Amino acid sequence: MPRAAAGAEIRKDGDNWTLILVRDLGHPPARVWQALTDPAHPREWAPFDADRALVTAGPVKLSTIGTPQVSESAVKRAEAPRRLEYSWGGNDLRWELEPLGSGTRLTLWHNIDRGFISWGAAGWHICFDVLDQFLAGQPIGRIVGREVMKFGGWQRLNAEYAKQFGVETPGWTPNAPKG
Repeated sequence: MPRAAAGAEIRKDGDNWTLILVRDLGHPPARVWQALTDPAHPREWAPFDADRALVTAGPVKLSTIGTPQVSESAVKRAEAPRRLEYSWGGNDLRWELEPLGSGTRLTLWHNIDRGFISWGAAGWHICFDVLDQFLAGQPIGRIVGREVMKFGGWQRLNAEYAKQFGVETPGWTPNAPKG
């Protein structure tokens, strides 16, 4: 089960909202960087697959897990092992890695539709938990897409983040029929 909702905030600029998640990982920046950029590694923890390494600027295809969606995306900045910026599904993501003792402080900025900000926070929270397990050599496999919404920990996190952010949770349930 994931730990309690923590390490997240939102920044609002009119209708544009940014989710900011911070997680301290007990793994050095070079290992975390590889987990973010090597296309084999996100397959263990992230909600998408990449068709190439995310180590240089330029086009990349990101396939959202559990959907037919393939986003024609672009890596905008890749400064190993400190900063990675790219677009995914029409939203911008920025990752920053800061050395923290023998580990890394990982910060994610994700522009996300405000109606789904608590979903995003809960989903990335679980992705970070899975990433930490993967980096520790104890992979548990990614928990993303519709599957994460069936996971009891996600439901709890979604509600906790919604309360923290002062938003309502979207009215969709994981077992609802597909439209």
